[in-house]
Order: sequence, then structure tokens, then C-alpha cells
Amino acid sequence: MARLKDKYRKEVIQRMMETSGYKNVMQVPRLEKIVVNIGMGEAIANAKALESAEADLMAITGQHILTTRSKKAIANFRLREGMPIGLKVTLRGERMWHFFDKLINAVLPRMHEFQGVATDSFDGRGNYTLGLKEQILFPEIEYDKVDKIRGMEISIITTAKTDEDGKNLLSLLGMPFAKDGEN
Repeated sequence: MARLKDKYRKEVIQRMMETSGYKNVMQVPRLEKIVVNIGMGEAIANAKALESAEADLMAITGQHILTTRSKKAIANFRLREGMPIGLKVTLRGERMWHFFDKLINAVLPRMHEFQGVATDSFDGRGNYTLGLKEQILFPEIEYDKVDKIRGMEISIITTAKTDEDGKNLLSLLGMPFAKDGEN
């Protein structure tokens, strides 16, 4: 069983029931899924870039990648409907817990001058989105084999109803939030 999942079951549920006044274990917010997304505007001109980014994302997540396609044509960007413009993967279950553990314990501490993640990136419903500027922060990526530094967006979807509950859940799981005024 994933280390963080075990921590959630043994510690986090109990602490949240005490502090937030939940009466039932099933009311306590939990992680539902993590979506990792890479926008690839450059894929319009360079199809090889999509393959390279797909290999990186597959190495990072250990799961099959879904190619996102444009919904409409935009002439100024030379974009036609149905062209590949990004990659995404949705993690659930054990892979989600493993990825989240790796994110907070291995990837975020490797960031240059890391002071914690911003506390204002919640969506109003307890979900948190984090942007990373480079994929080389992940230990699975070999720096010498990277053709281009790419950023990615990581959305952590919870069952929390409010941002406060979502932040409390992620904090108890070990998410290193910046102290107020530092982000």
C-alpha cells in the first residue's frame, strides 16, 4: 500500500474529523484523482515534439497518455479542428498516491530556491492546480535525453467542498504550502 494512503487512513482522517467536525469517516475529504497536462502548441509545427513529450509524461506517470485535440480551427495559429495540441493523463488509485508522494517528497524539493507552493491556486471547490516549469525535476527524466524543457500542469482533485477543507487535507498529507506573504 502507498505510504501516503496509509498516512491518510491512519492519521489524516482522524485529524480532520477532530478539527473540522465531521461526524462520519465518509464525510472526510479525500484525493479523488490527479490530472497531469502538457499543452503542446509547438506540436502544430513539430510532430516529433509530441512524441518526445509523450515519452517523458509516460515515464513520469507510468500510465498511458491521452492526446488532446483542438475543438475548433483558429487561422491565426494555423490550427485546424482535430489537430493534436496537448497530452494528459488521469491518475487514480495506487498510481495517484504514488505520484502524489513523489511530487511532494522528491520533485518539489528539487525546485530552485523552493519556498513552498502558492496557497491561492485553489478553484473554489477544494481542488488545487500546480504548474511546473520543467519536466526534468522528476527523477525518471534523464537530463541528457531531453530535447526541450517543457512545463506541465498538475491538478489535484479532491472531494472537499471548500478551499479551506482542500488546503487542510493537502497540508495534512504533506503538501509544502508557502507561508502567507511568501508566494
